[in-house]
Amino acid sequence: MKPLIQILGLGMSKMGFVAYKSLFCWFLLTSSLFILSWLSVLRSTGYSHSVAFSIIPNSRLLRFSESSNLDETMGTRANWDSNLGKCGANVPMLRVFMYDLPSEFHFDLLGWKGVGENDVWPDIRVKVPDYPGGLNLQHSIEYWLTLDLLSSEFAENSIGRSAVRVHNSSEADVVFVPFFSSLCYNRFSKLRPGQKRSTNVVLQEKLVKFLTAQDEWKRSGGKDHIIVAHHPNSLLDARMKLWPAIFVLSDFGRYPPTIANVEKDVIAPYRHVTESYVDDSSGFDTRPTLLYFQGAIYRKDGGIIRQELYYMLKNESDVHFSFGTYQKDGARQTSNGMRSSKFCLNIAGDTPSSNRLFDAIASHCVPVIISDEIELPNEDVLDYSEFCVFVSTSDALKPGFLLNLTRNIGKDEWTRMWKRLQEIEHMYEYEYPSKENDAVQMIWQAVSRKVSGIRWRIHRNRRFSRTSAYRGRPVSSGSVPRNFG
Repeated sequence: MKPLIQILGLGMSKMGFVAYKSLFCWFLLTSSLFILSWLSVLRSTGYSHSVAFSIIPNSRLLRFSESSNLDETMGTRANWDSNLGKCGANVPMLRVFMYDLPSEFHFDLLGWKGVGENDVWPDIRVKVPDYPGGLNLQHSIEYWLTLDLLSSEFAENSIGRSAVRVHNSSEADVVFVPFFSSLCYNRFSKLRPGQKRSTNVVLQEKLVKFLTAQDEWKRSGGKDHIIVAHHPNSLLDARMKLWPAIFVLSDFGRYPPTIANVEKDVIAPYRHVTESYVDDSSGFDTRPTLLYFQGAIYRKDGGIIRQELYYMLKNESDVHFSFGTYQKDGARQTSNGMRSSKFCLNIAGDTPSSNRLFDAIASHCVPVIISDEIELPNEDVLDYSEFCVFVSTSDALKPGFLLNLTRNIGKDEWTRMWKRLQEIEHMYEYEYPSKENDAVQMIWQAVSRKVSGIRWRIHRNRRFSRTSAYRGRPVSSGSVPRNFG
């Protein structure tokens, strides 16, 4: 009897296993049919489930044709990757609305006077007003950007151009404010006979009053406005009121991080004062000076390091470290000294940056940057370690560190950096007419890369714009439903 029960139990367990297996297969089959039928229904509706790239800023960079296949898409990606090293490749034109500010804010500061009372802009096809020379030039960025926007209206072609002026602000990506703030500080910050307040202060007050009254400012809270304040002391009175705008600066040394920072603003290169080194046939062996520095030695704040390095290096035979200015024959002397040197010191002064870095680039003298707080132009697309040497302040002050570091950079490594300097030097050239990927176009491209962030901040601030209009109003009492309570 017992063997029979065991046989029956074994048979029942096999039947249970078969039943379980059949049930699982049936569940899998019905689930698959359900999923396929649901996908078929979705497809039959004809509704597109792709991302609406048209609502994304600069969507031309992201949109693919619906008829494109995978091979075409991959080919496009390959072309994109191959152009990453070419700044400006496949970048849509930045549309810029520029205020027609009265000429007292810009070209009047250069001594230009219009023919008619209502003339705002000079006819740059006839004559371009000259900008003052000397050290004034190093902060002349707003001048070159304004000229570029004016010329975009009559340029025969757009090849190499990164920005174009539009006259309808609703069509613009950004709004440009043509105030020559650095020139205003350099030449009009001191009181003149009969003045109680300087022209620099008065124009800043007028600018704030003008901007905050404009619909364009009110629409974005100023977040899409571009204001150039390249001299560290320019726009000193107005910056705290216009801070939502994107500032174009030389560095952040005299700005609180809540007012100016690398996420919001753009760092632009100085215009170099030394002449560009055309047809450079020099080399490692024909540049006898190892380290070169000529400039103000006794500085305050972070610039104290200059005098400490001066005492450490002044007696080295292959180092030129001396006081000097750009006045009189100083610019020519600096140019000749840099062109005969392998490395040029760029040391923090009163602020983290100085024009010396860009003079070194123009002279093809490999920069040695000793400035812990420095921010560099276009560092999101340029690797400065390919043509610069960075040394922390603490390391630079160690006895022998700086000399050992530079003396151990051999001919091959130095030559690679020297060649790279010549490849990128055009990105630091300010000129009119502007050329492809020069300093002007690189600034517009840097602004263009900020546009999506600008729109994100504007849209985010509008979240409660509708409800805020009703905040504080009494709640209307509607009729109570009959079945309430």
